Amino acid sequence: MRRVIVLGSTGSIGVNALDVVSRFSDDFKVVALSVNSNVTLLEKQIKKFRPESVCVVNESAAEKVKSKVRKYKGEEGLCRMVRDTKADILVMGIVGSSALLPLLNAIPRVKRIALANKEALVMAGDIIMEMAERNGTEILPVDSEHSAIFQCLAPGDRNEKCIKNIYLTGSGGPLLKVPRSKFRDITPTQAVNHPKWKMGRKISVDSATMMNKGLEVIEAHHLFGLGVDKISVVIHPETIVHSMVEFIDGSTLAQMGTCDMRTPIQYALTYPLRKASSVKGIAFSEVKTLNFYKPDLKKFPCLEIAYGAAGSGRTYPCVLNASNEIAVAEFLKGKIKFTGIPKVIEKVLGAHKGVGSPGLEDILESDEWARRKTKEILSVINY
Repeated sequence: MRRVIVLGSTGSIGVNALDVVSRFSDDFKVVALSVNSNVTLLEKQIKKFRPESVCVVNESAAEKVKSKVRKYKGEEGLCRMVRDTKADILVMGIVGSSALLPLLNAIPRVKRIALANKEALVMAGDIIMEMAERNGTEILPVDSEHSAIFQCLAPGDRNEKCIKNIYLTGSGGPLLKVPRSKFRDITPTQAVNHPKWKMGRKISVDSATMMNKGLEVIEAHHLFGLGVDKISVVIHPETIVHSMVEFIDGSTLAQMGTCDMRTPIQYALTYPLRKASSVKGIAFSEVKTLNFYKPDLKKFPCLEIAYGAAGSGRTYPCVLNASNEIAVAEFLKGKIKFTGIPKVIEKVLGAHKGVGSPGLEDILESDEWARRKTKEILSVINY
């Protein structure tokens, strides 16, 4: 019986993770849950899974929890709950940079992180991976693309010398067939209308700009120890092939499956075992074509900007992520145009002076600077 913490339990990843856990009740016990503010759903989860502890990050919402359970509140309370709770596995379903500190608190205390958050690795991948190695903590990816890569790599293949290239596939998002000339008038409703995956609003916008793929490139660089020059993005509208690994001997392995996040979540929880699932497989007789295209970097400049930040290293990926979070939030509020997202990010990166071999304090300072700088630019330039 492995003890599991689920952070972000009312989001898409958290709900799916709890669905998986409920199907293997003899193997897993939920011991802690966290949410931002959805106390209504949290109460239902408490009743069903009976965790020892819960944390509500929004402090006013935390006061509404009525269940008799150990309660924590706020960002500091979240980190404290992670430190106080004895667990084997932590499912990181929190979106954005707010996952970084609880993740760092968890690594020395659990045997495995099932990681669905890419922003923390983008910000501080070197720090996270070094800490995980030092503590003997496994970090298993839950993103469908990175899980696919992990599944394609046999233990003997997890060596940069064996790998010629990694291909991260992407559907192209909701705007793949929308002309670039119409991007300025794209609304938040259009941008979050993903054709294949049901996701949160922020990550859906990232998919529409293709920043999501750029962040995934940086994530793959840290997870698999590969140079950015060995990580390519290809558009695959059918979303059947979740990613591919090309080896130096000419072989290419691909992981295929339906669009259901329970598959990578379950694999991260049960690895190295595979267990029966309710997820439907592919009906190959109904698959007529598999298409792959190079992404249009003029149409989706965020991807090229992310590659540039990844190549620059230092604190540039952290600044990229922070500026993107602010820009996307402003777009979702209707304050800037869709086309303003890459423009302001590029301007912030151009103003940044990168810090080499950054420590955690450097990362947090760069993150704060980038958010402040993005807001400052948006206050004087109408994007």
